[in-house]
Amino acid sequence: MRGNSFLIANYVRGNSIIHRTPLWLKFLVVAACGTASFLIVDWSVSLVILAIMCGLFLLSGAGLRRLLRAIWIVTPILVVIGLFQWWQLGGPTAARIVLNVLVCVVAASVLTATTPVQELLDGVVAIARPFRRFGADPERFALTIAVMLRSIPFIAGAFSDVRDSARARGLERNPRALVLPVFITTVAYARQTGDALAARGLGEPDDAASGN
Repeated sequence: MRGNSFLIANYVRGNSIIHRTPLWLKFLVVAACGTASFLIVDWSVSLVILAIMCGLFLLSGAGLRRLLRAIWIVTPILVVIGLFQWWQLGGPTAARIVLNVLVCVVAASVLTATTPVQELLDGVVAIARPFRRFGADPERFALTIAVMLRSIPFIAGAFSDVRDSARARGLERNPRALVLPVFITTVAYARQTGDALAARGLGEPDDAASGN
């Protein structure tokens, strides 16, 4: 299956200053970009922040091609959002919303391109650990993130394969030829993932394991 670069960039080995930046600081930058997307009211400010995040991505050595691919993936969605917002609220607001989404996408790509998956998951566990007193399970939360990171590229790759197959048969305009095979593949993948987790004693609530 293809789609391994879906939405955010995969980890790229390197020794750049971005790679060496502490994980907590990279998390903080991503969180700040997400928060800023709700606070910024000027599209020109969003453009400056986007340029900074793109510069950080290139500084990491991940490459311009990966950056453009991460942006290109969300372009169709952003075009629809931008046109609708332009119609409803005008050009400046539409530009601000689109740029803010791109800021979040590029910021997340900087994080994933410069942080190994295991280190990223360990960081998630560390962040979630203080919430254990409220009943949260940091390890289960990290497992959920890991499954998500693995599942999204698989589903995107399944859609790409099905779309190419439908195009080869002249059925690219037939929704059933696109949706049904992807749905079946996704359900099968979900069941396989669930069976694999259950076989390892993972993913089941503790009280279910004890028979309560």
